[in-house]
Amino acid sequence: MALFRSKQAKKQKTQQAGKENPAFTTAVSKAIAPNDLIDSTKGTVQESLTPLLKAKQKKAAAEETVSRENHPFLRPLGNEPEDVGRQRGYLASDQQAQLKAQIQTADIIRKKVLAPDLSLDLPLERTEALEDKALDTIVRLIDKGRLTPPEKEEDQERFFEDILNEIFGFGPLERFINGEGVSEIMVNGPYIIFVEIDGRLHETGHKFLDDDHVERIIKRIVLPLQRLADSENPLVDARLPDGSRFNAVMRPVAIDGPSMSIRKFSKNRLNMDNLLKFNSLSDNMAYFLEAIVVGRQNIVVSGGTGSGKTTLINCLSGFIPEHERTVTIEDAAELQFWQRNVVRLETKKPTPNTPREVSIRDCVKNALRMRPERIVVGECRGGETLDMLQAMNTGHDGSMTTVHANDPRSCLSRLETLVLMSGEELPVNVVRKQIAGSVNFIVQASRLRDGSRKITHITEVAGMEGDTIVLNDIFKFYDEGDGEDGKIKGGHASAGLRPTCEQTLKQYGYSLPASLFMKTRKK
Repeated sequence: MALFRSKQAKKQKTQQAGKENPAFTTAVSKAIAPNDLIDSTKGTVQESLTPLLKAKQKKAAAEETVSRENHPFLRPLGNEPEDVGRQRGYLASDQQAQLKAQIQTADIIRKKVLAPDLSLDLPLERTEALEDKALDTIVRLIDKGRLTPPEKEEDQERFFEDILNEIFGFGPLERFINGEGVSEIMVNGPYIIFVEIDGRLHETGHKFLDDDHVERIIKRIVLPLQRLADSENPLVDARLPDGSRFNAVMRPVAIDGPSMSIRKFSKNRLNMDNLLKFNSLSDNMAYFLEAIVVGRQNIVVSGGTGSGKTTLINCLSGFIPEHERTVTIEDAAELQFWQRNVVRLETKKPTPNTPREVSIRDCVKNALRMRPERIVVGECRGGETLDMLQAMNTGHDGSMTTVHANDPRSCLSRLETLVLMSGEELPVNVVRKQIAGSVNFIVQASRLRDGSRKITHITEVAGMEGDTIVLNDIFKFYDEGDGEDGKIKGGHASAGLRPTCEQTLKQYGYSLPASLFMKTRKK
């Protein structure tokens, strides 16, 4: 904004004159004290709170207040009227006036100056020349008294940047999409926006003007991707140009207003050294994972939403030898393999112009004809699981996929359910034998209560005993409670069992010492 500051200094007098007769004005956002967690609790619930719990709530409220001061992403949360729905949220009148003026100004500049023939539902490329032209127009509007910026310089900077974001970008979301440190963005209607920072969710205090404003931004995101977003197509799934995963729900399906979820694509590819630095696993676990990847063991990465499954697959892929051919299959391309001999496939959603849909199952079947040595499926969530297991058991050793499950045993149950979704009428015992004969290891990724992400289990699938699949934990994370700083205490250690695939790993150059599997922690 240095460019605008220089222009603003040159025209300071005309700006001051313009403030006297504005055609439309904007209100400066007032600093509103954050919500008091204790006062907002009413009735018997408040009366039943223990003094210790009340003290913790007051401390949390104080910490939240401090964390929002001068924060690049978080603004103070205003007190909402009691009759406002908690899930709907509220937009104060001064914020509404400011947002309305910003959107009106942005629309005028786009339609009258920059791109008269371009729909407001489509994005406009942000170039230095166009941005300079937009700033010149803002100056002229101020000179003519048609726009009054906030008086404080720091408020002016944000005000002008918000206008530019409405012209060229995604409005209130632009700062989160471009900001470092935000890993996920969640929009719950026009007045509630959450972001994930360092594994924790925070309500930002930033807002849209109304439902139509949210839907405009949704369309601005998905229309260039050949996706439809309207009342007839209210569920939208897409991938942004930078690889970020995008999902939106429109009215009438979204009751409290249009919603969005954006899982940001990391610009810096993490590797196993990064996971070690984050204490997500131990050195012994990293060495063992390297051995089973190079040793062509079939791996299922299991975990809940946001537990880091895709990140872990990316890290494991770094151990795949350069000479091996790999085919990756995803709904939204997120995997980042460094090897050269990699073919990336992505599913295709039907569009009005091309109604043919290409599913993950279609891609898995086609991948078998592409002479792959390994197949990596970003996530198994349906009938493609059967095709993936068959590929693992028919010469494509070293394949990998991810599954949503909370622990290794639940992962097996989930795999059984997904196989049965294939439409094939298979007995359960046949399905279990297929799983036991295809999957060698389950690597469990978890997002813990303090927001940290860790590998909690490396578990071997050791065959069948009767109708039960045998699981042997090789490494585990031992949870020892919470520390005074709120962080989880504990550590990773061997569970005391040696894997049955040791001889296979030796053939690939990994002679694992007995000390690697010695149990060092008690339950």
